[in-house]
Amino acid sequence: MSYLNFDKTVLVNLERSLQKEMIRTNRAGVYNSTTLVDCNTRKYHGQLVMPLPEMGGGNFVLLSSLDETVIQHGAEFNLGLHEYGDNHFSPNGHKYIREFDCEVISKTIYRVGAMVLQKERMLVSFEPRVLIRYTLLESGSPTTLRFRPFLAFRNVNELTHENPLANPNMDECENGRVNRMYPGFPALYMQFSKAVEYHHDPQWYKDIEYRKERERGYAYKEDLLVPGYFELPMKKGESVIFAGGVTECKTGSLKTIWKKEMERRNAREDMFSTLKNSASQFYKREGDKCYMLAGFPWFQADARNAFFSTPSCTLDIDRPEYWDAIINKTAVPEVESFMKGRKDEVKMSGMDEPDALLWFVRAVQKYAHKYTVKEASELYGQLCLDIINYYRKQNHPRAWVHQNGLIWVDGTQRPATWMNATENGWPITPRTGYVVEINALWYNAMRFTAELLREMGKETSADLMEYQAEITKDSFVKTFWNGLYLNDYVIDNYENREVRPNQIWAAGLPYSPLDKRQQKAVVDICTKELLTPKGLRTLSPKSGDYRPIYRGGQQERDRNFHNGPVWPFTIAAYSRAYMNVYKYSGISFMERLLVGFEAEMSELTIGTLNEMYDGNPPYKGHGGMSYAPSVAAVISVLDTLKKYRLAEIEKEKEENNEGKEAEL
Repeated sequence: MSYLNFDKTVLVNLERSLQKEMIRTNRAGVYNSTTLVDCNTRKYHGQLVMPLPEMGGGNFVLLSSLDETVIQHGAEFNLGLHEYGDNHFSPNGHKYIREFDCEVISKTIYRVGAMVLQKERMLVSFEPRVLIRYTLLESGSPTTLRFRPFLAFRNVNELTHENPLANPNMDECENGRVNRMYPGFPALYMQFSKAVEYHHDPQWYKDIEYRKERERGYAYKEDLLVPGYFELPMKKGESVIFAGGVTECKTGSLKTIWKKEMERRNAREDMFSTLKNSASQFYKREGDKCYMLAGFPWFQADARNAFFSTPSCTLDIDRPEYWDAIINKTAVPEVESFMKGRKDEVKMSGMDEPDALLWFVRAVQKYAHKYTVKEASELYGQLCLDIINYYRKQNHPRAWVHQNGLIWVDGTQRPATWMNATENGWPITPRTGYVVEINALWYNAMRFTAELLREMGKETSADLMEYQAEITKDSFVKTFWNGLYLNDYVIDNYENREVRPNQIWAAGLPYSPLDKRQQKAVVDICTKELLTPKGLRTLSPKSGDYRPIYRGGQQERDRNFHNGPVWPFTIAAYSRAYMNVYKYSGISFMERLLVGFEAEMSELTIGTLNEMYDGNPPYKGHGGMSYAPSVAAVISVLDTLKKYRLAEIEKEKEENNEGKEAEL
């Protein structure tokens, strides 16, 4: 049995199986997503979902579902599944599912009497095309397969309904048909690896419901167009491949394409290999450039999340070629263009966030730790210095360095930090003034840049940088340390003393402005009041504003967003801080903490981690189905533990050698 395997006891129980989703991408923005039983529960689900810049940007669902029917002796067995309201499902194809496996690609086994059908699914790398292979494993009588394509042709944030503008006509193409439902959209080619018979029978399937959207308080009913159906006979042991894409393919090459794509896949054999697979899903190739998407299904590339996630999602999983593509070929030119005022050359959003460039310096610091400071200084030393000077010269549009060496931000009208939920355009958590994690990142960036300068032979500049960093360090402690832990933000004479996870970066970054006693105090209060099996809560349960459950309508969820729910990406800084304080004795504790994350990868979105989780048990997942910072953070924890285990082994060897020498 594989690492991610589910049997019929889970799959036929819709209360459980409809909670489990899957998502796969082609590393160019296209994705395929649904539940394990192929019942779409989100408007974002679909067999082929892709970005369409020509349609105003964003992702679009072209092929929503492909329903299969097995026909034997004139009897029809429908394998599809849709929800139509009042907990009514049709045609209940889940009752035939015997197994779902996701070791390499998603694989579903159906059994209808003596007939056993295997269904496998994948996306073609860097090409907008989904492939679904059907293999008739067992059959005691002649078998025919029927396929009904459910077409949407809409933005993922919208829903479609029966309308006279939709084009139901299907034109011929090699071993299939092609449809362009609306003008301006690309055509959808639906082809098979063998000759297929098409029957034109256009129908609208009305009031299909998406329960996840109902839970979120959004419109949740949709009509989908089925223009007709395909039929083909199959023999025992035979395989046939369905291809859905926006260009016509040579159907005779589909088996070769399938084989080549399978050779690119890696098995999910354990926690690390599963996270490695998930991390690679966030790459988005665009010509010579490559971006790190913040997640799926609705995220794009934004600077803060990209700079946080890229080191772990490339270097820590042994994919340095993607570090080069994302950072060297894409991010570096855009950072330089941003600081020179050429905003039209910057595609990543959020480059003007007060902490975005500081996260870039932190990414370079991780590169230096993975390789050498010398290499980092040669590649990025001047750029890191330019970033520091960009802040110091007051060129940043949203961050100002004061005489005390601290960065001041204005978060009263527009969110200035990652806690960026708004209500009627106004920040719900208006963190403003001196913000704890931004200034921790600022101090760390100055100290690391001084390290780079010294490696570059610029001793005087390095000395000056370290002197200025010391001023920041003294001011940081005076401003944020309240005797027990760190204030979240300070403005004028007001100190916000809410216990939030933002303080953990002051203890978890390589250069901390805190002494050992203060670091331990920060780690201990975060452990006591914020730590859960899914990461750190965004607010202590002792606070009167604690709202741990992410539920209800948009307004209620936004109010709760950063006031109680758990954000897993905080676990990266927490693990480093904890290990800094407790050293080798913390290894077993961190290993136990990882159990909660490993269990989660088979609960909601299979093989990956969600954006956030409730702050109270059972810590249900919410938000984005697959979130790059969450995946990156857990990979970072695994990498941190690996280094400590290796160091512990070396320490034991040295102690054994010293013992032997003493005996001699």
